[in-house]
Amino acid sequence: MFASRRQFLQAAAATAAFAGLSRLAYAEAAPDPDGFSAPGYASQVTGYGPLKRDPAEIFDLPEGFSYKVISKTGDPMDDGFLTPGKMDGMGCFRAGRNQVALVRNHEISPPPRDLQITAFGADRVLAPKIAADRFYDTDLAGLPLGGGTTTLIYDTRKRELKTHHLSLAGTATNCAGGVTPWGSWLSCEEVKIRPGQTTRKDHGWVFEVPSGLRGLADPVPIRGMGRFQHEACAVDPRTGVIYMTEDEFDGRGLFYRYLPNDKRRPHAGGKLQALAATDGSDVRNWDSVSWKPGDWKTVRWIDLDGVDNANNDLRHRGQAAGASWIARGEGIYFGKGELYFTCTSGGPKFHGQVLRYVPSPDEGQPGEADKPGRLQLFVEPSDIRFMEMADNIVIAPWGHIMACEDKQGGTNYLRGITPAGQVYAMGRNAQMGTGKVRGSSELAGVCFSPDGSTLFVNIYTPGCTLAITGPWDSFKG
Repeated sequence: MFASRRQFLQAAAATAAFAGLSRLAYAEAAPDPDGFSAPGYASQVTGYGPLKRDPAEIFDLPEGFSYKVISKTGDPMDDGFLTPGKMDGMGCFRAGRNQVALVRNHEISPPPRDLQITAFGADRVLAPKIAADRFYDTDLAGLPLGGGTTTLIYDTRKRELKTHHLSLAGTATNCAGGVTPWGSWLSCEEVKIRPGQTTRKDHGWVFEVPSGLRGLADPVPIRGMGRFQHEACAVDPRTGVIYMTEDEFDGRGLFYRYLPNDKRRPHAGGKLQALAATDGSDVRNWDSVSWKPGDWKTVRWIDLDGVDNANNDLRHRGQAAGASWIARGEGIYFGKGELYFTCTSGGPKFHGQVLRYVPSPDEGQPGEADKPGRLQLFVEPSDIRFMEMADNIVIAPWGHIMACEDKQGGTNYLRGITPAGQVYAMGRNAQMGTGKVRGSSELAGVCFSPDGSTLFVNIYTPGCTLAITGPWDSFKG
């Protein structure tokens, strides 16, 4: 029912006239019909200007910007493995003078669904190169799982890839994650697998990958953070609280926080909780519109038990205890004293939402009840030319959000969002309809170098990582 209703509304939106464009700065019609994105794109502010067609048909950018493909699926890596496919979430870290480390997820599922290139080559012939204690799990045939992370060292001044290697092995469906203040990447499994289904162990965990590691991370799940269909996470540097999104395809997921016992060691245990709007309304705006962009809700947090989720019912138990449903929680990023996260199918037309959460001054402490955290509906597009199904996000050093779209059947854009909530086009996957991809490919893994000079983004399939540079200073409104 959910899918059919959503498809009907998307089809109608793709052919209907659009209203409410009082903040329209400019628009471009699509040169060729391409599914739900047939109207082309529009911007509410000028941003960096209209997108220019890329002659190489990889990625369109505004005038003055350029990209470099720094990594592709199947490329040999320095450790003798191959660059895996399904490039998804990614974090960027300082790694020396003019150098950064990119820790990149690979959303490769266990067999029989795994038809993508893994680090281990055809039939995983390179798997014996890894000792048994250096990967988390195998399939039922005893071969290491293809999910995990790779780490790339890139020189932003020379615009040159220095090294790349496998950094987490034997995990499943590593979707997104989050950077930590202490320099590691939290890699999230977007799956709930019980032992004996397609793998030897259970899956749906978060794993930690130090960005400075030049080998394989210890494949130890952070069990206190719960086992569920993780999407992404973000750490509040003030409190050490870790916030997490859950991407359930029926739009019935929760928004979580983890109160660690030691704010620099999530493995040391802690308490898992789920967010509840205190007014009890539907945050998704599905059944009824309970709020509009700019509105705020106060929240409370529900304690959760049984976080190993043995029966795959954690979200339902949380909702029964009062937690609010979230419509496919995906990208999340912590800014200056607040965080933003996306709900890919939120809103009455299922075009998505961007929510903002401002923690309590006493977040996670006894005084929190008197000064509760607040949740805002920051952006909820009614016109798919502005934005549709925002997924991975990052906050630029100057405060703009960069959001990757992940929709099926159309062109996916990289969107910019100003602090005032106005949306503009920043980039476009130019491969749709070129024969280079079948169907559409999402954008993912958006992140900035610490100096703000370079934006990195992944094209999920056929799989490549781009380093984008240009006149970032020309628009910071």
